[in-house]
Amino acid sequence: MHRLVHAVATPVANASFQARTTINGIAAICDPLGGLYLTESGTLVVSDLHLEKGSAFARRGMMLPPYDTLATLRILEAVIARHDPRTVISLGDNFHDRTGSAAMPDTFRQMIAAMARGRDWIWINGNHDPDGAWGLPGASMDELRHAGLVFRHEPSRIDAEGEIAGHLHPSATVRRRERSVRRACFATDGKRLLMPAFGVTTGGLDLRHRAMSGLFDRGKLVAHMLGRDRIYSVRYDNLMG
Repeated sequence: MHRLVHAVATPVANASFQARTTINGIAAICDPLGGLYLTESGTLVVSDLHLEKGSAFARRGMMLPPYDTLATLRILEAVIARHDPRTVISLGDNFHDRTGSAAMPDTFRQMIAAMARGRDWIWINGNHDPDGAWGLPGASMDELRHAGLVFRHEPSRIDAEGEIAGHLHPSATVRRRERSVRRACFATDGKRLLMPAFGVTTGGLDLRHRAMSGLFDRGKLVAHMLGRDRIYSVRYDNLMG
């Protein structure tokens, strides 16, 4: 929950706490709150919000703290306020299941409507929410080509060039002060970028997991790890196995 604390406490971040990168020649900023900002096109990208996850579990008889949607939206408000994007793209698994967008309380709908006002808003469909976002501002689609890049939920095995994707929730582990630290991360080799999960109750998959195999040129792979108030950029060879 450290992202929520940071989002509420410091709505404007020092630029040195962010990390600059390029994807297929397109400049981008990795924000410690979990958003990717494409500076030239004014586009903010987030992924795997998993809104209404607590409600989805409750419908199955498993109780989770019911604050995940509010906390995730508060962080989203903060990163939007920080960059004031012209376009927001949410890369799939926006809701934890097919029921989430239809059942979401009006309070949260109003929060999203306020964030979307005056902006283009794109919901990319994910495997958890393939039917799109119901009754919310913006457009739902399976894939988008925009600003010289391609945006989709699941990374492609054959079309990596200029891809920004989610789904795998990348994380990385480093040793720091005699202990290991694991954090969600942006993962990129300069050709494609995988987004960290934005939802506050969503876990991560280590970059060394077999599901990541073949997605990156590991000699060029960098993990831009989300710290408490800044990004830490670590080359793949320096990560813990």
